[in-house]
Amino acid sequence: MLEAENNTTPSYFLNPPRLLRFFLSKRFSRFANAQWKAKKRAAAEKSRAAEGRPHVVEYFHQVGDPYSHLMAQVLPRFAERYDIEIVPHLIRATGGRSQPEEEKLAVWARRDCGLIAPHYGLSFPEDAGVEPDPELQQAANRALTKLDAKDFVTRVKGISASLWSSGSIDAGDVTVEEADAALEEGSRRLAELDHYSGAMLYYAGEWYWGVDRLFYLEERLRELGVCKDPAQPYIAPRPELDVAGIDASELHLHFFPSLNSPYSAIIYDKTIELSRACKINLHHKPVLPMVMRGVPATPAKAAYIFFDVKRESEFLGVPFGNTVITIGEPVRQCYSLLPWAKSLGKDTELLSTLMRYAFAEGKGLHIKKNIRRAVEEVGLDWKEAQEHLGGEAWKPWVEQHQVEMVQGMGLWGVPSYRLCGPEGEPDLEVWGQDRLWLVAAEIRRRASL
Repeated sequence: MLEAENNTTPSYFLNPPRLLRFFLSKRFSRFANAQWKAKKRAAAEKSRAAEGRPHVVEYFHQVGDPYSHLMAQVLPRFAERYDIEIVPHLIRATGGRSQPEEEKLAVWARRDCGLIAPHYGLSFPEDAGVEPDPELQQAANRALTKLDAKDFVTRVKGISASLWSSGSIDAGDVTVEEADAALEEGSRRLAELDHYSGAMLYYAGEWYWGVDRLFYLEERLRELGVCKDPAQPYIAPRPELDVAGIDASELHLHFFPSLNSPYSAIIYDKTIELSRACKINLHHKPVLPMVMRGVPATPAKAAYIFFDVKRESEFLGVPFGNTVITIGEPVRQCYSLLPWAKSLGKDTELLSTLMRYAFAEGKGLHIKKNIRRAVEEVGLDWKEAQEHLGGEAWKPWVEQHQVEMVQGMGLWGVPSYRLCGPEGEPDLEVWGQDRLWLVAAEIRRRASL
């Protein structure tokens, strides 16, 4: 199905009127504003210094969450290397609109953590299931409940290792009721701070998710002079994105972006550049935005995404932030041009331009003249484009992409990737702009076979 029937997202958000589109765009653009972030940081540090408070980092641990297992392995080093006070919290899975597709999410998280762990110098038991045994999870929560902050940081790594390898866990004299109370308290604190995931670090108004974002927090703490030995490298630096000198012409890369996805927008050109650099066979497969496919999003999630995308864009050296959201009719109008553009070899160039307009230049795609600008900028004829604008030839094309991604790969977020070949190698299927480095690493490996 192309668009979800009985979509739980309100219709006014699925296709916002002009005024609401303007309001939402301004709100989300603020979270991606570097000056706004700098002012908030300066105010937080001024307040902390004036009150004589230590640098407090709150950590939210979810025992059955694979990403929390990876964080547990780096937490002791993090605490040792920085002059900080870590305040740990135990939490339950949030679920609901913040974490839809819970069963698929659990499968994906387990698979993803197994793939990335070696690249960060970490481990994940190969024979571990999707989730640890519920009784062992309960034992792990009980074992962690009454530990003070220092002991929690010291012991969480070993307890998590026992949990995921089905080992024994000594819960001590902590009762189930006491552990449940700790979980409720931690989950309340997480909600109070407007977040929803495990493996999260919170420092002075900003969130950092798991080992993938730890280096951003390290960078911030180093700027504040809190690192005990600045000569030491980051604990979890982002792996390099490099395919230089690689000939991957025997491999195939399937790329699933979405026009309304800020994460797709900042990695789109990097993906195209990578495919050209290594001569891999690229299969460009746009899909509809998640909310149009029936995957809900909350305001808290949207705010975090735009904040996170801004720092990711700065890391990648990609412009981002002057945003006009494209959800609804602008997506349909733009997608109606893609099969025609593809027939002329211009589909990737056109979608790249449309994304730049929407997420970097603030040119609303609900305005037809901006679609025309994009068409003409890539060297296509606007008069011919109008013969396809608003048509329906794109619908079965995009629907097939969605079936392949959601049902075939078990993924629902964008951007997603599937790397195929050589014969005998299983397909690599991953989700997220912060997995392109993993795709690149696997391309390097497979091209040498």
